[in-house]
Amino acid sequence: MLSGDTLTSVEICAGAGGQAIGLEQAGFRHLGLVEYNSDACRTLRHNRPEWNVIEKDVREFDPVRELASPHVDLLAGGIPCTPYSVAGKQLGADDHRDLLPEVIRLTAALHPKAVMLENVSSLVKGARFTYTRKALVDKFAELGYKVQMEILDAQHFGVAQRRKRALVVATRNDVVQKFQWPIRLWELPPTVGETLETSMASNGWPGASEWARLANGIAPTLVGGSTNHGGGDLGPDRAKQAWARLAVNGDALELEPPGPEFRLRHGVGRGGWKGYPKLTAGQAAMLQGFPQDWHFTGGKTARYRQVGNAFPPPVARAVAASIMSSLSGSHADEPM
Repeated sequence: MLSGDTLTSVEICAGAGGQAIGLEQAGFRHLGLVEYNSDACRTLRHNRPEWNVIEKDVREFDPVRELASPHVDLLAGGIPCTPYSVAGKQLGADDHRDLLPEVIRLTAALHPKAVMLENVSSLVKGARFTYTRKALVDKFAELGYKVQMEILDAQHFGVAQRRKRALVVATRNDVVQKFQWPIRLWELPPTVGETLETSMASNGWPGASEWARLANGIAPTLVGGSTNHGGGDLGPDRAKQAWARLAVNGDALELEPPGPEFRLRHGVGRGGWKGYPKLTAGQAAMLQGFPQDWHFTGGKTARYRQVGNAFPPPVARAVAASIMSSLSGSHADEPM
C-alpha cells in the first residue's frame, strides 16, 4: 500500500458503532463489521447503509470468503468484557464468551498491519489475568506482532463520563517501528450539565438551566449493557446515588426529555433522586460521546443496552489516529 492511500479496517463485535465511528473519523475505511445482535446491526445499517454489516457470531465469520479483499490494515474489536469483569465472575478463558482465540485466528488469517482491542481495565491490570496477558503477547509474537497495553479514561478525551477501558494494540514487526498512545486531550472535560442542557430543554422544560447547574460534574461509568443483567435503569443503588449527585434519577430511562410540566424537586423519595429528570437513551449516548445524529434502533431497553455496551467514539478515534500515524508512510508488501 502506498502512502496516502486509504487504510482499511475490519471490526468484530462492532455493537452499535462506537468504535466504528471513531475508526471512520480517524480515516479508516471499513471492509466489514461483524456483529451478532440484530438491534445493533439495524443501528449500523440505518446510520451507514454503505457499510458491509455481517450479522453473525464472530466464530462463524470466514474473512476469506466474506470480505471483498483479503488485505486489511487494521483488525479491531470491542470483544466481550464479561469474561474479564467482576460482574461476569472473571472466568477469562473458561468463559464461553471469551473471544480472544478468535482474535488470534483472524489475525493469522488476515495478517493486518495492526490490531486494536478494547475491554475492561482488569484485562490489562487484573492479577487474575496475568497468564491471559502473557499468552496473548506470546501468541501475537508467534504471528510477528508486538503488543502494547494501556488503560485510557474517556474523560481525558472530551467525554463527560469516567470510563476506564483497557486497550490492546498489536503492531506487525515488519511494518511498524513504534506506536505511541494518544496524549490526554482534556484536563477538564465537559460536565453532564454542559453536555445535556440543550437536550434537556428540547421538549420545553424551563428548568433545564437550573438542572444543568446542579449537574456540574462528570458522569459515573454507564452500566446496563449486558443482555443478561439490567438495561432498564442506570445500575444498582450505589450507581444511582452517584447519578443523584448529578441531579439525575437513575431508576429508569425515559422516552423523551422532560416537558413543560416537569418540576425539579430535591430530596424526594428513596435516595433523594425521585424528583430529578431521567435520562433518555439518546442522552446516555451523548454521555458516551456519540454524534447527536447517530440513531439507535429497537425498543428503549434495547437502545440503552447498545449505548451501555459502547466504546466511546472519541477514545476510539484517538487510538485509531495514533495507529494511523504509526502506519503512515508504510511501503510494506501485502501478504500473499
